[in-house]
Amino acid sequence: MTDLANLPVTLDDIRAAAKLLDGVIAHTPIEMSRALARETGSPVYLKCENLQRAGSFKVRGAYVRMAKLSPADKARGVVAASAGNHAQGVAVAAARLGIAARIYMPLGVALPKLAATRGHGAEVILHGHSVDDALAEAQAYADQTGAVFVHPFDNVDVVAGQGTIGLELLDQIPDLDTVLMGVGGGGLLAGVAVALKSRARELGRDIRIIGVQAENAASYPPSLAADALVPLTRVTTIADGIAVGRPGQLPFSIIRELVDDVVTVSEDSLARALIFLLERAKMVVEPAGAVGVAALMDGKIESPGTTAVILSGGNIDPMLMLKVIQRGLAAAGRYLVVRILLDDRPGSLATISRIIAESDANVTGVDHTRVGGSISMGDVAISINMETKGHEHCELVLKNLRAEGFQPVVLPG
Repeated sequence: MTDLANLPVTLDDIRAAAKLLDGVIAHTPIEMSRALARETGSPVYLKCENLQRAGSFKVRGAYVRMAKLSPADKARGVVAASAGNHAQGVAVAAARLGIAARIYMPLGVALPKLAATRGHGAEVILHGHSVDDALAEAQAYADQTGAVFVHPFDNVDVVAGQGTIGLELLDQIPDLDTVLMGVGGGGLLAGVAVALKSRARELGRDIRIIGVQAENAASYPPSLAADALVPLTRVTTIADGIAVGRPGQLPFSIIRELVDDVVTVSEDSLARALIFLLERAKMVVEPAGAVGVAALMDGKIESPGTTAVILSGGNIDPMLMLKVIQRGLAAAGRYLVVRILLDDRPGSLATISRIIAESDANVTGVDHTRVGGSISMGDVAISINMETKGHEHCELVLKNLRAEGFQPVVLPG
């Protein structure tokens, strides 16, 4: 059994962090999800950190880290790097504490996140094409100027601050059995694991802690298998909030001791979960905040019991939301795009439209072209976007088109 008192972050650290945060952050609400409860056969609650100040849990760790600085350190200012949530958390904490903050963000960062960070009073410098580039520049600035570097996850105070969510959860759901949350570098997962495992041991029981990663940005499963940090060579996911290619050393040392499992979900599952939260829970959540819901919807968690899913953030770029919604609808069989090659003669499009209408699908867009590498002289290519009612309905539309001699090719949503 792990000696919890010898971990780099302890329950006492998290309790002290909670006192620092009193009156600074929101104690975010929980919402019961009846739809998820029906799917899992167990009560499921959503911990709404998407409603936290600055739109994510990140302000917790940032504030604790910065509130504990000496007056001399505060006078030198802080520097950080982020593509979004950490940037806003540092900016909010700095404004509250009266500390000058410089934030490095990569070129091409989403405009709403850039505007929000500047709106909280931080100086923003755009640098590089990735968060890793921005992190390197932020560290270089700290080395040159003496500004305090506020790491997004690899720091004891940051981990303790994130762990305060665990204390809130157990107060809100005393009979908690399982908790799911997204994991990038690991600060949130490590902090919550310490809080809940320690409190559960005091109460003479156990709480299962499960991290969830996007399958194209899953650095923890290979690292845990090797019992060493295994960096990824490539990270590609819509869940930019957890798009971290290498676990943090400090969080990893805790996660390997306390966390019960780390599972992965696909991009399509993420998109479906985001749509579910919009429609059924009326929650605007970014993809990184929806990974726990995706894992439940995919059946990745067996016999979860009373379950909490941490919706870790709600800072989603509206342009990304449009793309994710379309992908989520397609993954759920509610949006179908087909391409059909046919002879360029009058009446063909009318026939196709009739078949689709008789199949009770709704056309939302048509693209008609005679030019292209795969289009022969005398042929035409038609791409049709349709609203459908599920996978069985999609198959019916395709079957009816084929029955009339057409050969529809399904395109990605």
